Amino acid sequence: MVDKNILFVPGKNPKPPAKQHREMLSRCLQEGIRRAEPGHRDELENLQKQIVLASWNHLYYNAETDGSRVLPWIDALLNSHGPSDEDIREAHAWHRRLNRLLYAIADQLPFIIRFLPGPAPATVNELRRYFENSDNIAYHIREQLRKIIRPMLDRNEQVLVIGHSMGSIIAYDTFWEMSHIEHRKDKLDFLSLGSPLGMNFVQHRLLGHRDSGMRKYPTIIRRWINVASVGDVTALDRYFHDDFRPMLELGLVDSIEDHTDGIYNFFHNEDGLNCHRSYGYLVNPAVGKIIADWWLASCIDQADKLGHDKSRTHEEAE
Repeated sequence: MVDKNILFVPGKNPKPPAKQHREMLSRCLQEGIRRAEPGHRDELENLQKQIVLASWNHLYYNAETDGSRVLPWIDALLNSHGPSDEDIREAHAWHRRLNRLLYAIADQLPFIIRFLPGPAPATVNELRRYFENSDNIAYHIREQLRKIIRPMLDRNEQVLVIGHSMGSIIAYDTFWEMSHIEHRKDKLDFLSLGSPLGMNFVQHRLLGHRDSGMRKYPTIIRRWINVASVGDVTALDRYFHDDFRPMLELGLVDSIEDHTDGIYNFFHNEDGLNCHRSYGYLVNPAVGKIIADWWLASCIDQADKLGHDKSRTHEEAE
């Protein structure tokens, strides 16, 4: 019996219907893993079946999008072999560096956010609605996620939660509630992609931010890996090892790793290069390697546990 689960928490904006969205994400994830670990095809064969989508967007926006409009762009992504020279130049372009600087200033002086170019004002408004918990919407979203995670942990299954963009905030707050409201002692692993968790605006609004010591942070994360692509301005502060260092010092987490150097999100649509889209993150072999390593390591852990249980049974029989 497979007792490993990969739970994907998507970012903001309306998404396609859950079944279609899961298939789109799964295709990209599988391709990223294939590129990272072509020699482990048999061991990774069952991985796709264990992907669970925490689809919260319909509840939040009361709307869905037509996934067929994105499919040609996903096909093009899967058929490309990596970022082109032009993609790399665009990811480093001066206007992206300028936007990052402006966003960093606004993160310290939030009152100027509404004057910023690009999607920043709309993004902050989305986050503000979540943090203000209008109509108790944030609670209901997190409860959806808790309902998925609880039975997995109750069955002592291994769980990797992948949170993209705003989904990483929802996941983090959910972990905090499960740690300090439900008082769970279980552990799971966390992979954040294109995450705004490094922003001051976000950190000053997370659950637990007014607390101190262990209660300030989730306690159920075993290992946390953060991935941010070059040119992704949503991932404004890309180094979580520093921002969340107290979690390490308090012994709440085994490790916090930042994977940011030379990682390119080469997803394109009608608007050109998008360094933030989840599909582009998942198809990247750097992300595929992280997921494949987690899956293969959990297979080894499962085999060791099975061997230990058989040994105990044999000893008790004697």
